[in-house]
Amino acid sequence: MSDFIPFMQELLEDWAPVSARRMFGGHGLYHEGLMFAIVMEQRLYLKADEVNRPEFETLGLAPFTYAMKGKDVALSYWAAPDEIFDEPSEAVRWARSAWDAALRGHLAKAQARSRTKARMANKKDSRSSRG
Repeated sequence: MSDFIPFMQELLEDWAPVSARRMFGGHGLYHEGLMFAIVMEQRLYLKADEVNRPEFETLGLAPFTYAMKGKDVALSYWAAPDEIFDEPSEAVRWARSAWDAALRGHLAKAQARSRTKARMANKKDSRSSRG
């Protein structure tokens, strides 16, 4: 593990405990089981969604991309502004925003799974009542 991961954990320790797991040549940063950031090639990328993405765009930051089958694929993790590395309160603000985006995504997926299960149960019930 590079020195960057422990540095990030220390930078965010006033906000929350942050764990790291190796993944795809980099690391995922987690809080309460949700990945809110990735570190690739010593660069921090934070989770973004429709709520917090405008702040990244306003600063001219870009999403993490990788090549797949000759095309660039963008993830919903955007480059963190460099200022956060010098200002712990800004690091915490951005990390919290990224974690909130991860939580919104997690809750939306859970709601979608619930709706799918309910539809499947309704189909099963309607088939068995016809039979």
